[in-house]
Amino acid sequence: MRIGMALNYAGGFKETVEELADYEKAGLDIVYIAEAYSFDAVSQMGYIAAKTERLEIASGILQIYSRTPTLTAMTAAGLDYVSQGRFTLGIGASGPQVIEGFHGVPYTAPLGRTREIIEICRKVWRRERLQHEGRHYNIPLPEGQGTGLGKPLKLINHPVREDIPIMVAAIGPKNVEQTAEIANGWEPIFYMPEKAADVWGPSLAAGKAKRDPALGDLDVVAQATLAIGDDVQGYLEFGRPMAALYIGGMGAKGKNFYNDLARRYGFEKEAEEIQDLYLDGKKDEAAAKVPQELLEKMSLIGTEGHVRERLAAMKESGVTTLNVAPVAGDHKGRIALIEKVREMAADV
Repeated sequence: MRIGMALNYAGGFKETVEELADYEKAGLDIVYIAEAYSFDAVSQMGYIAAKTERLEIASGILQIYSRTPTLTAMTAAGLDYVSQGRFTLGIGASGPQVIEGFHGVPYTAPLGRTREIIEICRKVWRRERLQHEGRHYNIPLPEGQGTGLGKPLKLINHPVREDIPIMVAAIGPKNVEQTAEIANGWEPIFYMPEKAADVWGPSLAAGKAKRDPALGDLDVVAQATLAIGDDVQGYLEFGRPMAALYIGGMGAKGKNFYNDLARRYGFEKEAEEIQDLYLDGKKDEAAAKVPQELLEKMSLIGTEGHVRERLAAMKESGVTTLNVAPVAGDHKGRIALIEKVREMAADV
């Protein structure tokens, strides 16, 4: 399994990027840069590319609504160029709160938009000529009307790679099926290895049955908080507020993908209680309702023996990349965690 890490720069972006060199030396394989409604991720990834040498860099994620497909393709090609072939394009639909509330764009047709973006990106990277004709999900034109502008164009530059890896964040059945069919990688959220086959197995199988063999195996990226020791169980509590935010607050009743996932995991009662409390403004009470089993099974927190067992469960379920969040008292401790989990993953 590859070892990745999401960049958390609460202490300062430049300072955190300087520390990335230490993680790179410790064996970290890939760093994921989020883009929600903070600074854009692209400028940060370009800065990281200039400050690292071996480390792979991934958008984790760019949402699919605020950039045209060709701009997304140009951006990915540019990041792959400045990183000398170390970039992975991570994309996802995000949710109505961000897309409609922050960007002011209708949250429509996530499946169609995702497929269209991936198809157009790959055409751009192969330097094929593009002409937008007919119906497009990502172009705000009346149905059946193309752009009607000029002759088809192709990318001026020659990309470093014409097959930049594309990872899709997906949890819904149809989205996961499409991801398994057309993407290079898949990143679910709140990944529980013991439940993965029941919840996502049929969708993954259906998608892989239509998958082009040239894409290779699907990279399965699981997120997990990491802490190893005899007295680290308390770190599990750090996950409660975030889980409550997603399960309870990232959507209205009947329109929350994360709440649906918790229900599919078997936590129907808890999912309903968390959502009711969160939408009523009772965030602490909602966090207290997050199932302990969910926190434990989607984390790598515990003794060395326990973490080894969790790593084995992750690998057995099909995980090929671990996107960890190391928790320790200082930078040196976090470096030690990356070194340790990399060693342990190699032994599993």
